[in-house]
Amino acid sequence: MKTFYLTTAIDYVNGSPHLGHAYEKVLSDVIARFRRLMGDQVWFLTGTDEHGQKVQQSARKHGVDPQAFVDSVSQEFRALCAKLEISNDDFIRTTEERHKRVVRQILQQLYDKGEIYKADYKGFYSTRQEQFLQDKDRNPDGSWPELFGEVTEITESNYFFKLKAYQDWLIEHIRTHEDFIFPRYRAKQVLEFLKEPLNDLCISRPRERLEWGIPLPFDEGFVTYVWFDALLNYYSAVADKPGIWPATFHVIGKDILVPPHAVYWPIMLQAAGLPLPRSLLAHGWWSINGAKMSKSTGNFVDAGTYCDTYGVDALRYFLIREMSVGQDSDFSQAQFLTRYNTELANNLGNLVNRTLNMTNRFAGATVPAAEVAEAPETDLRALWEKTRDEAIALHETFQFHVALERTFAFITSTNAYIELRAPWKLGKSSDPKDQALLRTSLATMAEALRLGVTLLAAVMPGTTRKIQGVLGYTPGSVWADELVWGNRLTGCKVAATAILFPRATA
Repeated sequence: MKTFYLTTAIDYVNGSPHLGHAYEKVLSDVIARFRRLMGDQVWFLTGTDEHGQKVQQSARKHGVDPQAFVDSVSQEFRALCAKLEISNDDFIRTTEERHKRVVRQILQQLYDKGEIYKADYKGFYSTRQEQFLQDKDRNPDGSWPELFGEVTEITESNYFFKLKAYQDWLIEHIRTHEDFIFPRYRAKQVLEFLKEPLNDLCISRPRERLEWGIPLPFDEGFVTYVWFDALLNYYSAVADKPGIWPATFHVIGKDILVPPHAVYWPIMLQAAGLPLPRSLLAHGWWSINGAKMSKSTGNFVDAGTYCDTYGVDALRYFLIREMSVGQDSDFSQAQFLTRYNTELANNLGNLVNRTLNMTNRFAGATVPAAEVAEAPETDLRALWEKTRDEAIALHETFQFHVALERTFAFITSTNAYIELRAPWKLGKSSDPKDQALLRTSLATMAEALRLGVTLLAAVMPGTTRKIQGVLGYTPGSVWADELVWGNRLTGCKVAATAILFPRATA
C-alpha cells in the first residue's frame, strides 16, 4: 500500500507558538486521522526549523548558545502538539544529524552536477526575511514593505543555485498538474509570480556573517541558506524509509506558498532527480477580533489556555468548524462561546445526557433493542445515511467545516426525534404498544448518538472515545463498518451521566 505521507510546515523557532501554528497542526491532524480511518497507511510529519540569522540573533539577545535556545523553543512546539492531541508519527528538527546529513548530500550532488556555482553579489538584503531583495520587491514609492524590516545594501561572494533554468519546466508542471496546488485558485497566483523572470537563488551565507547553519560540503567557509536547508526536512525525515517519499500533501500557510514551496521546493527536487509531492495545501490566516494577531498589542490567543479552560476538543472543533480550508477566518471569544454553548453543550452534550438519563430511568441502564420501524425512525435513519455519505465526500475534499455542519444538523434532528417520541411520556404508559415504542426510541437515540460521534472521530477524537465509553461500547477496527446503522448497542450498559461540555461564560 502506498503511504499517505502528510507534512506540516516546520515551525521557525525564533518565537513561541501561536494560534496559527495550532490551526495548522489540528488541520493536518484531522486529515491524517481521517485517512487512517479510511484505511490508508499514514505517515505524519511535523517539526521545527532551527537555523538562520534570526535564530542566531535571538540566542545572542537571550545570552545563550544557539543550540540551547532552539532546544528550549522546539520543546514548546512539541508540547503544543501533545496538548492538541496531534497524532504525528515523527517530529524532525533541522539541527538533527539525520537532517544535516541529507542536506549536505544533496548540496554536494547538485554542486557536482553543475547546478550550483559561486559568484559575487551586490544588492539589498532583509535580515528579517533572511533573503536578498530586488527592486520589484519595493513599494510604489520606492520604500521597502514593512515585512522586510531593516534592509541593507551588501556586496559579497556567495553560491547560487540555477533556479531560473527550471522556470519553463515549473510553469508547465503547474499547468498540467491541476492538483499540485490546493485551493486551485492559488495556482494562478503562482503562475502570476512566474510571469517575471526568476533569478538564480543564493543558497549560502558567509560564516563570518552567519555561523548558525549547515556548512556547505564543498566550501566550509559558507553555511546553507535557511530555506534551502529547511525545505529538505520533508525528504530528510523519510530518506531512510522506503515507500514513503514522495509526500502526498504539504500543509502550509499561504504566506510561504510563493516562492518557497511553490517555486524553490519543486525546482530543488527536480534538479536533484527526486519525485515531486502530489500537492501543496495552502491554508489561510487567523485574525483575532477582526485585527492582525500581535503579542505586543495583546491581540493574541493562547491555544494551551483554551485547551485547559474548555477542553482540547472544543478548541479543535472551533478551529475546524470556523475556517474554510484555504480562506482566512477570525477568532473571537464571543463566537467561540456561541459555538461552544450552542453546538457542543446544548446540542451534543444535551443528546448525550438525555440518552444516558432516559436509558437509566426506563431501561435499567441497558440499551434495549428497537422493535418498531415507523416514519420517525425510518426518516432519521435515512437522514443518517445521507449525512454519512455527504460528510465522507466533504472530508475527501477538505471541506471539514461543511462536514461538521451536516453532522451537527443530524445531531439536532436526533434531539428533535426525541421531542417527537417523548420517551418520558411513553414511560408512564402501561400500554404494550407504548412500551415497544419506548424501547425503540431509547435504542434509536442511542444508535444515532453512536453514529454521529463516530463521524466526529477525526476532529474530536477524545470526545468520541468518551461518548463511546459512557455508552458502554467498544468500536471495531473498521471505521466504515462503524458507520452502518444497526443494533451494536443492544445490551450495552450505559453510564449514569456525563458532563462533557459544561456551559461557559465569557
